[in-house]
Amino acid sequence: GHPARGNSADSFFPPIPLPRRMWAASDIAFLKSLVIGQRIERISRIASIAEKEGSTGKLGFVDVEHVTHADGTAAIREVQTLVYRGAVPPDAPLSPPEPGDGAFDPSGWDVHNVITPDPRLLFRFSALTFNTHRIHYDLPYARDVERYRGLVVHGPLMASLLLQMAARELGENRLKRFSFRAVSPAIADEPLHLALRQGDEGYELGTFASDGRQCVKATAST
Repeated sequence: GHPARGNSADSFFPPIPLPRRMWAASDIAFLKSLVIGQRIERISRIASIAEKEGSTGKLGFVDVEHVTHADGTAAIREVQTLVYRGAVPPDAPLSPPEPGDGAFDPSGWDVHNVITPDPRLLFRFSALTFNTHRIHYDLPYARDVERYRGLVVHGPLMASLLLQMAARELGENRLKRFSFRAVSPAIADEPLHLALRQGDEGYELGTFASDGRQCVKATAST
């Protein structure tokens, strides 16, 4: 479901020998509004490559910069952080754990919504983004191979829902910057809390499981 990586001229991504890839974060700057009828061009480049050692083994980090131009002028600049990880042992516990006894407390947030992403929404988002990763639609694969407890809600889908919330609450075309980081998986057919509040520098946003476990952290500024 992801572009091929290797040493050939046709491969955009570097030949990192780790089988699992996750879109872990993005930092997006909105420089200029897009207008219907403009000529749109996106230029992408590998901005950085790094290897690190995590608690589960080796990790590969790749930053990809995308610049979207409208009629020759830069309109959107995004830096995506991709993380490569090793295979999951077949006897690994399912992730994330079953929801605990706690509950998400919305009292500290200015705006709060609840949705329940179902497999149909995941399928539509996969189709929209040309994402054929099986963890989003193939339950036996997600559970038995990747060791997830159910179908996994896309991190960028959760980020898109938060971005939509920010645009709705703060005003269309007012956002200058939006950043997000995936911190924990969300599972389909389970309630997902979306929250926004004003912080010291801009706005804080997040998605949370029903027991309060955070799935995505985000910030926005106008």
